Amino acid sequence: MPAIDTKTKLPADSVLGWLSTREGWKRRSNRLLKEFRFTHFRDSIVFVNRVATIADSKKHHPDIDVRAGTVTLSISTEQVGGITERDLDLAEQIDFATSFQH
Repeated sequence: MPAIDTKTKLPADSVLGWLSTREGWKRRSNRLLKEFRFTHFRDSIVFVNRVATIADSKKHHPDIDVRAGTVTLSISTEQVGGITERDLDLAEQIDFATSFQH
């Protein structure tokens, strides 16, 4: 498995290409954002715990905003001021591990 480049900010067209294949993810400034909606607050917290497990395993942590039944994830690499392959990988892992109807 090739190493993930954590030091190079991706060009906008690369990020847009990735976004075109991913449901729900958006680019805001230099961050990836996705909103997840749940019927119950408890479900939001279960989801956040799953994301925390993934993030810890990757040693790369998203910003997480919890508002009742809505969880918003925001991912970027602050050191480069933008989105890197590492961010895309984390987003993909979150989608894969937390697949559900939203």
